[in-house]
Amino acid sequence: MLDCIVAGDVNLDLLMDGVLTLEAGKEKRATRMNLLLGGSSSITAFNLASLGARVGFAGIVGRDAFCEIVEHRLASVGVDLTHLRRHPTEQTGLTIWHSLRHQRAGVTYPGTIALLRARDLPLSYLRTARHLHVGCFYFLLDLQKELPKLFQKAKRMGLTTSLDCNYDPSEIWDSGIRDVLRWTDIFFPNRQEALALTGSKSEVQAARILGTLAGTVAIKLGSRGAYIYRGEEAFRVPSKKVKVVDTTGAGDSFNAGFLARFLKGGNLRQCALAGTAAGARCVQGIGGTTAFEKRP
Repeated sequence: MLDCIVAGDVNLDLLMDGVLTLEAGKEKRATRMNLLLGGSSSITAFNLASLGARVGFAGIVGRDAFCEIVEHRLASVGVDLTHLRRHPTEQTGLTIWHSLRHQRAGVTYPGTIALLRARDLPLSYLRTARHLHVGCFYFLLDLQKELPKLFQKAKRMGLTTSLDCNYDPSEIWDSGIRDVLRWTDIFFPNRQEALALTGSKSEVQAARILGTLAGTVAIKLGSRGAYIYRGEEAFRVPSKKVKVVDTTGAGDSFNAGFLARFLKGGNLRQCALAGTAAGARCVQGIGGTTAFEKRP
């Protein structure tokens, strides 16, 4: 029996430090390069498994060298990959992050990310789990319209559900996400996403609006921790003070920490504190999963 099925984007992150912007006709030199497991959903799956949960992953990769790296990394922490499908022609996605000091900018080639469909999550697989988490909603173009019905089916089968939207490249901030939130037990936007979704000026106002749809809203605030809202219960939790090496995957790690405690029956505050602890752990390593790797 799985504790959680994570579904969504899976790709690699190429981290290039020392250069924030590119200029036409010029070649710049980076100071450091790392090729690591990326993708909001796959980072959450990896770190959730590292925290002790039994995790399955549903996603699509290409038949290429990147696919081999993805599969090896997820399998190394025991993630079930029986529903990680290889697409015959499309390439595995890649995000290139350019960083300079504490600023960064990224560009993503979606590749197989957008091809995930509800049929890649058959009911027979859902029956093996207690919880369903979907990440990177705005990149899952083929799944967006199907997700409300999928979440509805999951809940009727007794699963709890959670969703992370990530940034909307179109900046329209719709794509039917409100229909999904009506069947979502835990919603994990960051502050920028929550404000954009609601047109609010504060996370408090945004959480109240989103809380009329989703059961629990956990707004990630980076170095300021998180703001949690569920009905009459609303509070902030601080972030842990640590030396920051790289912020890649911090929000996805918050999801993992929160869900790991949630799946063990923790109350809302315990889940939130576990989320901020996981986020703080993440930023002490390079990339989204390095700090969660199993050591020999």
